[in-house]
Formats: sequence, structure tokens, C-alpha cells
Amino acid sequence: MRIIILISVLSLLAPLAASAQDAKVYKWVDKDGVAHYGDSIPAEYAELPKEVLNSRGVTVDNLEGKKTPEQIEAERIATEKRVAKELQLRADQALLATYLSVDEILMHRDRRVELFQAQSRVTELYLSNLSRRLESLRKDASRYQPYSEDPDAAMVPEELATDLRRTKETIERHQRNLRKFTADEQQIIARFAGDISRFKQLKGISEN
Repeated sequence: MRIIILISVLSLLAPLAASAQDAKVYKWVDKDGVAHYGDSIPAEYAELPKEVLNSRGVTVDNLEGKKTPEQIEAERIATEKRVAKELQLRADQALLATYLSVDEILMHRDRRVELFQAQSRVTELYLSNLSRRLESLRKDASRYQPYSEDPDAAMVPEELATDLRRTKETIERHQRNLRKFTADEQQIIARFAGDISRFKQLKGISEN
């Protein structure tokens, strides 16, 4: 009978002992440097960093407090630097895996540049033809109002006016394309110049 009672008592005490063993105490330090302890955190201290202690007073976790704007900015800068470093490492690996020498980079650059130059030449030729067509259309339109100085001249035919407008629009579009080809060509040259400089740096090649 005594054994049964003892087992029953131990069964009741076991959960209490486990609960006490798992109990957590929080520790935090206020702005005056005074340490505080408690099984819960008052609202006025909720934003402070805290330690979580077990029943033996050993720190088992750390809880961050509310970060200051300075801390947030420092973390942002650190993250940007880390990401930039990782991206640079990947770019370096790709550069070394793609090219074996500076001459290979130059050859690749020249091929890319030639494509833009070919596009520019074709566009310039087309623009030259469009300019001649526009000049011819303007000559025809000069006999009509509102281009003619003759007050009795008829209004420009709708078909001619439409042809003039569309030719002007086409010229403007190809002029924009030509400017883009030129800008793209300069960007490619600048990008490859950077690749060459970095390749030499990674390979220990003199910049002579």
C-alpha cells in the first residue's frame, strides 16, 4: 500500500519538477546599467535586448532589442558590402572561366563592336535614302497650301500629307536607333575595358 502511495506522490511531483527545470528567467539591463530579472518582461523594457536564463541561471538564448536607426543603417551597409563582394567573386570566376588571355577578350570585344557598327552603317544608309525621299516630298508639297506662298494654291492632298508625316516619323525613329547603337557601342567598349583591367589584376599581368 505504501509503495502505491509513494508512486502516486512521485507521479504528481514529476510534472512540477519538469516544469521548474524548464522555467525561463529573463535578464535585461536598463538605461542606467541596472540588471533586472523576471519571468516576464514589463512593457517599458520590451524594446531592450534580453538574455534568457534556465533554472540554473545559465544563458540559453539572447533576444535582440529594438535597433537604433544607426544600427539599421550599419546593417544595411554591411549587407550591401557582402552582396557586392559575392557578386564580384562570381563575376571574377565567370571571367576566368570564359577567357584564357587578354587577346581573347579583345577579340570578343571587337566582334561585338563590329555588330553595332554594322547596324549603324545600315541605319545611316537607310536614313540617307529617307532624307532624299523627304526632300522630294517637300518639293511636291511646296506647290500646295500650307507650304506654298500662292494664296490660291490648293490644299496639300491627304495622301501626300500622310506620306510626309510618316517619312518624318520614320526618320526620327531611325535617328533614335542610330544614337542607341552608338551609345551601346561605347558601353560595350567600356565594359570590356573593365573586364580586361580586372582580368590582368586577377592574373597578375602588368598594365603596360
